Amino acid sequence: MEWQQELKDRMSGMLLLDRMNEVRELDPLHAFALDDWLCRRTGQGGPSICHLWRHPQAFILGMRDSRLPHADEARGWLEAGGWRTAVRHSGGAAVPLDLGVVNVSLIMPKPSVNHMHYHNDFELMYRFIQEALRMTGEQVDKGEIGGAYCPGDYDLSIGGLKFCGIAQRRQTHAFIVQAFVVAEGSGAERAKLVRSFYERAAGAARADEVGNVSEYPLVEAGSTASLEELAGLGPQAGQAFARQLRRIVSEGQTEAGLSSAAERLAMPTAEELERDIAALRARYASVSH
Repeated sequence: MEWQQELKDRMSGMLLLDRMNEVRELDPLHAFALDDWLCRRTGQGGPSICHLWRHPQAFILGMRDSRLPHADEARGWLEAGGWRTAVRHSGGAAVPLDLGVVNVSLIMPKPSVNHMHYHNDFELMYRFIQEALRMTGEQVDKGEIGGAYCPGDYDLSIGGLKFCGIAQRRQTHAFIVQAFVVAEGSGAERAKLVRSFYERAAGAARADEVGNVSEYPLVEAGSTASLEELAGLGPQAGQAFARQLRRIVSEGQTEAGLSSAAERLAMPTAEELERDIAALRARYASVSH
């Protein structure tokens, strides 16, 4: 199929940055800052990168969420419950991250500075995840799921239940497509947590009379499920899913592409990353936490 060939072509010189098991307690913005740094490098001639990562317990807000009238109080409630909070600069709304959520970042150069084909880039991530789940025999659909948290046109679902959301961050010469994949545990419990956050953060803000969300998503527990629940991958669904992602990347890689990519790879120093984390927090957080 045409999209399968495109996916393979994109992987020919892509490097895999696998941080699935680097789960020590890190700043929630660590992975986002790392993605940003690598994206700048990719835009300067560095290689494309597939970044896999998890966080032990973080609640990531969208910029609009951070502006809700009682967002600070709601963040305090989350942090009292052990959730580290941060505001992300890519699109999308609030998502909880834990060890049962696999995060996937595809970092790639733009074909040109004026490249505006956003949907093609979202489509690539959709096809990547769809291919990774092909062995389950389940049909992966795209399209907004009513009642799901972080709703969007590229909600990914199985049997009408969302398990993945996709966001994008674009720089001048490169871009990042980020997906959170609810792999293990209860999707409903995560949805309940997000709903509780919005109830505290929004206060009197409500949907308008025709049911369109004016201030925040109206999250329903029955909208979301995990791959463990949906696809028969068992309690280690996150690792099983990540293995399939690694397979797809490795099958697309070529010796020449890998050699060229390795020569162009650079990683940030700890000091550079800390500086970028501080800059993200100062720019996007409503308050310091």
